Amino acid sequence: EVQLQASGGGLVQAGGSLRLSCVASGRPISSYLMAWFRQAPGKEQEWVSYINSGGDTTHYADSVKGQFTIARDNAKNTLYLQMNSLKPEDTGVYYCATTVRGSPVEGQGTLVTVSS
Repeated sequence: EVQLQASGGGLVQAGGSLRLSCVASGRPISSYLMAWFRQAPGKEQEWVSYINSGGDTTHYADSVKGQFTIARDNAKNTLYLQMNSLKPEDTGVYYCATTVRGSPVEGQGTLVTVSS
């Protein structure tokens, strides 16, 4: 079983940067596609980005394209999300997730608050 734990969130001013990390435990994630989601206050959860198992293919939601960068270090069993030029609308809880044997696995989120 895979457990995921996101960290790195915090309070940042608009225009600032944060780097989120998601450490996996329980089994290697090297063969899994990994993704980030976020949920803004009062809104539904939305997909942000995903990266394939090898780390050479990435996709982003239009709202974060050119602003966020997803990466992974399979040797460290860790997923990252570099967030630059943050805006107040980027505020929310960020979750890392994957699918294991057809079942979704989502870790505890990390709160990102961007002040204007």
